[in-house]
Parts: sequence; C-alpha cells; structure tokens
Amino acid sequence: MNDYKDPGLRRLRQGKVRDIYEVDDQRLLIVASDRLSAFDVILPDPIPGKGEILTRISMFWFARFRELVPNHLLHDDLAEVLGDDSVAIDIAPRCMLVRRLEPLPVEAIVRGYLAGSGWKDYQATGAVSGVPLPPGLDQAAPLPDAIFTPSTKAEDGGHDENIGFDRMRELVGDDVAVQVRDLSLAIYQRAAAYARSRGIIIADTKFEFGQDSEGKLYLIDEVLTPDSSRFWPVDQWRLGISPPSFDKQFVRDYLETLDWDKKSPGPSLPATIIEQTVERYREAERRLL
Repeated sequence: MNDYKDPGLRRLRQGKVRDIYEVDDQRLLIVASDRLSAFDVILPDPIPGKGEILTRISMFWFARFRELVPNHLLHDDLAEVLGDDSVAIDIAPRCMLVRRLEPLPVEAIVRGYLAGSGWKDYQATGAVSGVPLPPGLDQAAPLPDAIFTPSTKAEDGGHDENIGFDRMRELVGDDVAVQVRDLSLAIYQRAAAYARSRGIIIADTKFEFGQDSEGKLYLIDEVLTPDSSRFWPVDQWRLGISPPSFDKQFVRDYLETLDWDKKSPGPSLPATIIEQTVERYREAERRLL
C-alpha cells in the first residue's frame, strides 16, 4: 500500500523505496515512498517523512553539481502532467519528474573510509573490491585516497555484486567507464568536503548514471542521501569502531540483535526504533541543507 496518492499513471517498477511511473515516452515520474529496506528486504513499517527527506536532499545535491554533470531532473508543471491539482500537491514533496534515460547496469560506489563490507573485504584480503590498500588500517580509517569500487545492479530481491573496473569496462565500454569513475570521484570529493564543514563525514556512497539516445551521460536516481550513503557525525568518529550514523545503519544494527534469517518477511520495528530512525534522517537533512 502506498503512503501517497495514486498519480494515475502506469507504474513501470516498484523498487525497494522508489516507485517509477510512465508519463510518456520522454518522461518518468519517480516517487520516493517511506518504505525502508535492510539486507535487501523491505520492512513492514514505514519511516514517516522519509521519502520527502530523501527527495529534498537529492534535489539539493543535483542543483549543487549541475555544472559538473547534467542530471535527469525536469521542471514541467506537475499538476499539468498529472491532470489533478490535489494529487500533485500530495506527491510533489516526494517526487521527481525526470528524463526517460537508459540506466547503466552498474552502481558507481565511492569509498573514502574503511567501513561495512569494505572493512570485511580488507580484513580478508588486504584490499577492497580488488583495490589494494596499505596494511594495518583500522576500522573507520580514512583511506589515503577515495577509491572507486563499482558493483552490478541486482534485479529486485537480488544482491548487488562487487566487480572490478575491468569488468565494468566490459559492461559499459571504456569511455563510459572512465567518465563514470572520474565523475563519481569528483562528486564525492566535493560533497565530502562540504559535508564535513557541516559536521558530517561521508564514509561512502553510490551514484547511478543513465544515457540518452545519443549516449550523453546523466546523473540519475538519488544523490548522497542517508539511503545511498554512510553518514557519520564528525564529532563522534573514532578510529577502530563503527561510528553511529545518520543513515539506516541504525536499523541494521537493531536487526542484527534479532533472531532473523534476513529473508522476507522482515520483522516489525518497535516505535522507539522508528522514532530514532526518523530523527537521524531529519538531522542529516538539517546539517546538510
């Protein structure tokens, strides 16, 4: 069940968080729900206001980097597109009207700190996704330089698979692979510097890109949100521990305490966990915007 009014368009895809609707052969409507996924499972309890927060943060970053890379946003009148003022008013805070593009079959992941699956990979191999790193690094350590570690994009219900840059070249071509890597690193470096000035460490993040019929590259989907990134408070970062976060890692940490096999259906969240999660998303928005 949606937590927003039906836009009256054909739904092309329901993702873990976002629903994609067809406007016409040139445009799509992307609506961010309040759903929360963890371990690739959609949890039964929504996080109130989450979709609007994610949309506002993404719009902020799209505007900030539009001179560096074009994005998929369009600014046509939403009420005219939907033909219903009340529906447009209801979903406007959580939706983006965008160009209809062909998404690249990879996620562009940039890591600036040693955390999550990257930390586990490093412990086992001394590298992250095949990228060798200096020995003796601790958990949450800043990397000498941010690294680009792409992954495949899994079908709904599947798991993304980390891949090397050579495999990415095979999937999207040399020129596009290099362009995506260089843009991803540039966006991350600029965003990380800005966020740090606002009290947030962006430990890692993922970007998605799409192409038009002429092969032009666009930044798409969401950008540097608590759902697509690992945000840490600067004043609580400590070497050797997994810092508290402004993202859904808080929910993952709670779920790890349960006797749950990480398969659907997911467990219900206590009201206190939902409330604290909402506050983390709100605090990330307050600091960044």
